[in-house]
Amino acid sequence: MKPTIITLFAALLFASCGEEPKKETTETQEITVKTNQETAVPQLRHVVLFKFNEASSAEEIAQVEAAFDALPSKISEIKGYEKGLNNSPENLNKELTHCFLLTFESEKDRDTYLTHPDHVAFTEIAGPHIADVLVVDYWAK
Repeated sequence: MKPTIITLFAALLFASCGEEPKKETTETQEITVKTNQETAVPQLRHVVLFKFNEASSAEEIAQVEAAFDALPSKISEIKGYEKGLNNSPENLNKELTHCFLLTFESEKDRDTYLTHPDHVAFTEIAGPHIADVLVVDYWAK
């Protein structure tokens, strides 16, 4: 019985020793999203999925990827960027193999990106190699 009480006491002690959640606010955003007891700035996610043409070489695909990789350094409205290749075992990707995830602080920033000359130039580089594309935008929760 004594070990059980000690174990219970230790568990309660550890549970009460956590850090106080940090609160962050910003003057530029009126909307906040609460996650894990913290206040966060909402983020607009822009997901782009590509299926490349079968005729496009590995080198041409790498050039398209490099051109996409360069966009965050050219377009200040992009607040986050990551990419990856599909590796799902479910085989539900409909041959869309490359995923690019961009983060924006507002729809206005996303819209600026869409019409930005560097993005337009990217679409001209990528266009001849893209067999299919899927784009989804959502507010992260």
